[in-house]
Amino acid sequence: MYINLLLFWRCNVISKELLINERINDREVRLIGEDGSQYGIVSLERAIEAAAEKNLDLVKVAPRSVPPVCRLMDYGKYKFELAKKEKEQRKNQKVITIKEVRITPNIDEHDFNTKLANAIRFLKSGDKVKVTVRFRGREVTHSSLGVALLERFGQKVIEYGTVENRPKLEGRNMSMFISPNAGAGQPV
Repeated sequence: MYINLLLFWRCNVISKELLINERINDREVRLIGEDGSQYGIVSLERAIEAAAEKNLDLVKVAPRSVPPVCRLMDYGKYKFELAKKEKEQRKNQKVITIKEVRITPNIDEHDFNTKLANAIRFLKSGDKVKVTVRFRGREVTHSSLGVALLERFGQKVIEYGTVENRPKLEGRNMSMFISPNAGAGQPV
């Protein structure tokens, strides 16, 4: 009676991907022990009994094989270690943010240098930079000025980042992306 209650309780704590204990509905399964030892092909009842004797869960790890492969393991511990690994992976990944620098086609030299310094600061901190030239009124008819300005901007930041694509006109804005060089991301 106690074993059935224990198995019923453990059966309710399941994942959507893996079936455990009474949720498995195959006649025969290939049983693997918790240490990786092969028990061979056994009936489902015998596999559930083996799991109950060792106070472990029977987990269906390869449902598509014939017969399906089940493993004896502590399912709660398995899920905990899986969550721990995912948390560790999320902690180690670098989130790249995109910073935008907006300029106009008739920008003065000092303003251009200020925007350039901001873009270099963003690239040094490891962020991508989107440089956008905004055209107002009939300035859009002289889009070649925007292309020249963006290419000049790309040439100035060449030691801090690489231009990902050529300047592209979208409506009244022309933009270009610059990604940081390898080794960027150290504190400034």
